[in-house]
Amino acid sequence: MFEWKVHGRSFCIRDVESDAEFHAIEVIQKEAWGFNDLDTVPAATLMATQHAGGIVLGAFDGDKMIGFAHGFAAYEEGRASIHSHMLAVRPEYRNFQAGFFLKLAQRRRTLEKGLDEITWTYDPLQSLNAHLNFAKLGVISQRYIVNFYGEATSSPLHQGFGTDRLWVRWLLKSDRVKQLVSRSPRARRSANAAAGDERLDATLKEALVTSERDRPHRADFRRLSSEYLCAIEIPHNINALKERDPQAGTAWRNATREAFLGAINAGFEVTSFLRVGSSPNPRWFYLLTRGSGSV
Repeated sequence: MFEWKVHGRSFCIRDVESDAEFHAIEVIQKEAWGFNDLDTVPAATLMATQHAGGIVLGAFDGDKMIGFAHGFAAYEEGRASIHSHMLAVRPEYRNFQAGFFLKLAQRRRTLEKGLDEITWTYDPLQSLNAHLNFAKLGVISQRYIVNFYGEATSSPLHQGFGTDRLWVRWLLKSDRVKQLVSRSPRARRSANAAAGDERLDATLKEALVTSERDRPHRADFRRLSSEYLCAIEIPHNINALKERDPQAGTAWRNATREAFLGAINAGFEVTSFLRVGSSPNPRWFYLLTRGSGSV
């Protein structure tokens, strides 16, 4: 049992147990992503995953499941790990840090199994997910996959936009990860703010893609051959931008795809994500370094 408190309310995370709880995960998938039945991972598959050594966790407000994390056993390049295939939280509970604590509980369960790595994928244009993954959890990435789930799924988030993904690695025993996950929320916010404020000017000079009037501006990628640090900016809210200007959304996908693929192919690794400035219009930058190895 993993417990936390937010805004004076108590929540818990534990292994999913009953048939009803596995079926509740089907419902949450549809609420979170708008999936149809074909794209929804069924309860039977989730049950089999858990019995076969995977991890299926539920986050609860009393008896009500408010979110879940689903990971299956994986074997990548000679390393046994857990691949976290899905994590979702009911929309009305997204201000209670359930996603962050589901990841911490998933980390604990993975370490209990004797494993030290979790991988997963996410859309690199989603700034809040990027902030969680890099700034709060400490992942790294060396792989960008074009249309990981094909050109579209039944989710409205993927229509006309593709399903490009960063494949991230969470090295559970690394010093960086242990330091990040042990920080208090206040310390985390302070560290992220300081890093962003200090790096803005330098980051803009290093950026392969920057935002100009909601459109991506591409720099000269040829300098990748001699640089050891580069940056890629993404929009603050790609979903809202894509809804009001679909062409701008497509332009951001194409520009950042080219930048990530070019940098990774040149030997760069995605290591950090910075938020610069405050609401309502902060700027968000990925930082990529060459030759850093696994941090």
